[in-house]
Amino acid sequence: MILSTTTDSVFETFGYENGIRLLAKLGFDALDLNLIHPIYEAEFSEENYESTCLKLKQWAEDNNIYFNQAHAPFPSYRFGDDEYNEKVKPALIRSIKAAGLVGAKQIVVHPTACPDSVDQKEFNIEFYNSLLPYAKEAHTKIALENMWGFDSAQNKIVPNVCSFGRELADFFDALDPEYFTVCLDVGHCGLVGQTAGAAIFELGGQRLCALHVHDNDNVRDLHTIPYQGKINWDAVMTALKCIEYDGDFTYEVGGHFLSTYKNEPELMVKALELMVTTGRILIAKYDNAF
Repeated sequence: MILSTTTDSVFETFGYENGIRLLAKLGFDALDLNLIHPIYEAEFSEENYESTCLKLKQWAEDNNIYFNQAHAPFPSYRFGDDEYNEKVKPALIRSIKAAGLVGAKQIVVHPTACPDSVDQKEFNIEFYNSLLPYAKEAHTKIALENMWGFDSAQNKIVPNVCSFGRELADFFDALDPEYFTVCLDVGHCGLVGQTAGAAIFELGGQRLCALHVHDNDNVRDLHTIPYQGKINWDAVMTALKCIEYDGDFTYEVGGHFLSTYKNEPELMVKALELMVTTGRILIAKYDNAF
């Protein structure tokens, strides 16, 4: 199992080329190109994204590392916000094309929580299928992710769309597996009351091909490093081994961990070193599960 990490905090602090060089030097095998915000910046504009992606891919190759996956802008759609939707749809398409250009085998595109008047599954399947031609052209897959919502009246996180393994599986099964796959966000599971292990078993090895790995306190979406929250990591790695998961170990650590050091480069390096050590230990747990 290869060790990968999202790029957002590192690229923000060190820049693209130096960030790639640093992550390779520290021992990561691959990178998850985070385009949530950069897709709107000049480097990833319609005019510039192709040349930027080619440079990213070359810098990665020069440092014996590669892009295993990517992350599209979020949210994918907002009900009642036509201005935003007109902006995000071309950005989504551009991010899929960018994923293909850097060689990523999948890009995470989030499902959309719908109002009660809209059939949630029907809306999302239609939306995902509208992106299929671009995934096909880019030779990459679109990955669905388990999500959560926020109930302001209760002041807490609640389930909304694809929040549980079984629902994520149901949505995926309605799509073409040649162009779609599943990314389980391990940290999101506990936020809606399901263990990550249970979600992994509900998905199974034929659907689950990617991960977003991070930890939290089951209350806030902290995106912190494993063992700083309440997730049972032995159970997670054993469940992955049981379903014969053959995807990658990809961190989505930022929030209350990496981004804390965005103005302290030396400390961020130390934080990344800890991530590498922790990731290798967890991968070893998978290898030695039984």
